[in-house]
Amino acid sequence: MRIPQTYVKKRSVKGLFEFWTKKISLWYIKNKIMDISVVIHTLNSEGVIRQCLESVKGFDEIILCDMYSSDNTLSIAREYGATIVLHEPCGGIPEPARTFAIRQATKEWVFVVDSDEIVPSALKDYLYRSVSQSNPVDALFVPRRNFFMNKYMRSSFPDYQLRFFRKDKFVTWPPTVHARPQINGRIRKLPARKELAFIHLDTNRINAMIAKMNKYTNREMERSKNRNVGLGRLIFKPAYRFIHSYFFKGGFWDGKAGFIYAVLNMYYKFVAISKCIEKREIKG
Repeated sequence: MRIPQTYVKKRSVKGLFEFWTKKISLWYIKNKIMDISVVIHTLNSEGVIRQCLESVKGFDEIILCDMYSSDNTLSIAREYGATIVLHEPCGGIPEPARTFAIRQATKEWVFVVDSDEIVPSALKDYLYRSVSQSNPVDALFVPRRNFFMNKYMRSSFPDYQLRFFRKDKFVTWPPTVHARPQINGRIRKLPARKELAFIHLDTNRINAMIAKMNKYTNREMERSKNRNVGLGRLIFKPAYRFIHSYFFKGGFWDGKAGFIYAVLNMYYKFVAISKCIEKREIKG
């Protein structure tokens, strides 16, 4: 039996239409899933922001939330085509402005990067591969490599940071120092591999660290106001922090820098708990 040519032609056109419709749909879905916004917070960050922006320029969108810098931070940001939004200063920490800045992102995925951090190309590629999977998790902890006195601190690795997530799974970012975002979804950690880690630039000289310590420990009091603090906590918590950093995490391999780093970490905890005790004693 001979099939009419008009029927073959109709079937061919219909088949081609279905084929290309499917192709276009798959392309759209794939590209929609892969869109990533980078969100960066700045305050007088001209010394580091260029390195940061250079490392993230291949992402789909850059949102730069500035806290009224008085240096050339915004001029440098404009060179990279960043979308600039402004937020009032938050006492030297970015957390109170995080939720506002994340809400400005227009892409499905958000990657929060500090102005003194660099994103290696291997990390960027890994993130895009992760979100292009059929059922990716909703958020990722990203490892970070910290430097101090021009030396990579083995004792602080992997220093996981929860910075990558679906925007629609993001709830809020608590406005307290060292807070983590609240995510309503599945979370996992990236492998603790150096090539997949943020590079945290060596901007913290000892003078700067001690100055920050005073600001941060004041904020720590807000987070710890309902905890029981006493002499036992004051003695054992700082001691444990030193032992963990210097011995358990291998800070002794980092030489003098590793010892100083461990002592400063211990001192931070000592000051934070001391301030909580002081506040409670004065109130009592």
